[in-house]
Amino acid sequence: MDKTPSPAMPAPAISASTATPAAPHDPAAPLKTLLIVYHSMTGGTQQMAEAACRGASQEPGVHVRLLHASQAGAADMLAADGVMFATPENLAAMSGQLKDFFDRSYYGVLDRANGRPYACMVCAGSDGTQAARQVARIATGWRLKAVAEPLIVCTHAQTQAAILAAKQIDAADLTRCEALGRALAAGLAMGVF
Repeated sequence: MDKTPSPAMPAPAISASTATPAAPHDPAAPLKTLLIVYHSMTGGTQQMAEAACRGASQEPGVHVRLLHASQAGAADMLAADGVMFATPENLAAMSGQLKDFFDRSYYGVLDRANGRPYACMVCAGSDGTQAARQVARIATGWRLKAVAEPLIVCTHAQTQAAILAAKQIDAADLTRCEALGRALAAGLAMGVF
């Protein structure tokens, strides 16, 4: 599992020893790659992405790459068999850093990743649907295939102080993120997507 820490908020280490052990991988079967691209300013989205990464890492036969949006690019997308995008909701939109990733990668990926599966997670202060819709529009342009409804975690942060405060995502929501990561990885490993 590759990890690139966020420039604004370093990611805590996740090691194979912290995840539930996966069944052995058949060495004759090709390894699939799941890319998780995220941005986080207050830690909520990062926690969600790391939970999805833990879930996906439990699936044998899948290599998981967790990259901050500032570190990911077209080559990372093209090397992946599936992708998960994770973003905070900023002013009813995806984060600027994730948008920057899409802007830098768009033409390098266009018509070269058709049909690959993707999922989306949003850490929202109120709604999150507009941010998810923006990600879906770009994924549609890339001709990616949505394999799950967007997973939106609402923090209910509505004041300036609450919006800017470090987030702590509750265990139930992190479990949902972990399950989404594992499901996406399982689909890749089984060739369902």
